[in-house]
Amino acid sequence: MEEFQGPEPRGQMMSENPRSLELNQRKWWISVIFCGFLIFAGDSLVMLLLNFFYVQDNRSESDQDRQYKGTWTQALIQNAAFPILIPFFFIFSSPKPNPETVSNQTNNGWFRVLSLYVSLGVLVSVYSKLYALGKLYVGWGILLSTQLILTSLFSAFINRLKFNRWIIISIIFTLAADFFGGPAFAGTPDEDETDAYDIKAWLILIFPTLAFSLSLCLMQLGFEKVLVKTKRYCNKKVFRMVLEMQICVSFIATLVCTVGLFASGEFKELKGDSERFKKGKTYYILSLVGLALSWQVWAVGLLGLVLLVSGLFADVVHMCASPVVALLVVLAFDFMDDDFGWQRRGALLGAVLALASYFYSLHKTKKKEIAELNKRENNNSED
Repeated sequence: MEEFQGPEPRGQMMSENPRSLELNQRKWWISVIFCGFLIFAGDSLVMLLLNFFYVQDNRSESDQDRQYKGTWTQALIQNAAFPILIPFFFIFSSPKPNPETVSNQTNNGWFRVLSLYVSLGVLVSVYSKLYALGKLYVGWGILLSTQLILTSLFSAFINRLKFNRWIIISIIFTLAADFFGGPAFAGTPDEDETDAYDIKAWLILIFPTLAFSLSLCLMQLGFEKVLVKTKRYCNKKVFRMVLEMQICVSFIATLVCTVGLFASGEFKELKGDSERFKKGKTYYILSLVGLALSWQVWAVGLLGLVLLVSGLFADVVHMCASPVVALLVVLAFDFMDDDFGWQRRGALLGAVLALASYFYSLHKTKKKEIAELNKRENNNSED
């Protein structure tokens, strides 16, 4: 896992032999599966703990004044546990510098990296806050569906992603799986207690999905155009890059969310929230700590897939976790009218087909790389 062995520049790929390329691709597939597992585990833990938190807080039964409070706290929790990643950052070393690549690095690279992290940190803090508010207004499922559509558009225009029929099929299956198989969420108020689709709700729906989708594509752009070309990484994609970006971006987002927490006066409500928690203050603190750690697990997996494949693929895997999370919520909680019926079973099948379609597209790409390298090897041997 030290080196991700993602897509290499064409010149570097030409210098490899078929056996080396096959070995690198095998490591790459293992890395993709590992990051996908982190996303599924993080998504599951986050949704289970969020439901536990809002059930204990009686949020769905609250009046409208309290229903939408605590969002700065949730935004802060989503980013604040980044120090847990710092030891792992030092465990994974940077690749050894290559004199040929080091000579091509620009001297102002540090400024580009700093600008990247600050802009992404602000963007992450924005969608963390608005997502925390949005899921209380319009629920979880419609947020994710809108998000994937925007991610597809941004990937096409920002990252120049080439869509093929298997990727398009994967997107369609993913949207269907999320629409029919989204998990129940205890924080959503009853329909008669909120105007879920007024103008304010639609704005809260659009802006967080816009910020999240844009951040995924900018992270991919940052990996490919900024971090990979710095002297410490020398055109190689390594796991340390994921940890560096997550730590730095989360640090900036945590600062912004902390300022928002105190500027809004929401910090004064923390004592009341802990006292109102059914299970008591200890479980209140443990649930927030568990949420913070789960968010970091999810974020590392997400950034890993952004580095390895693309922001769109990371979003597809994230959304395909919804039917699995829905099953876990049904097993863990006894929500009224919430079961794993035929719609969610079909959604689970759709998620499997969505992942299978995208994985098949990746398999064809990797197979084509090996075929091209074998062809060049044969031509060289004939000469």
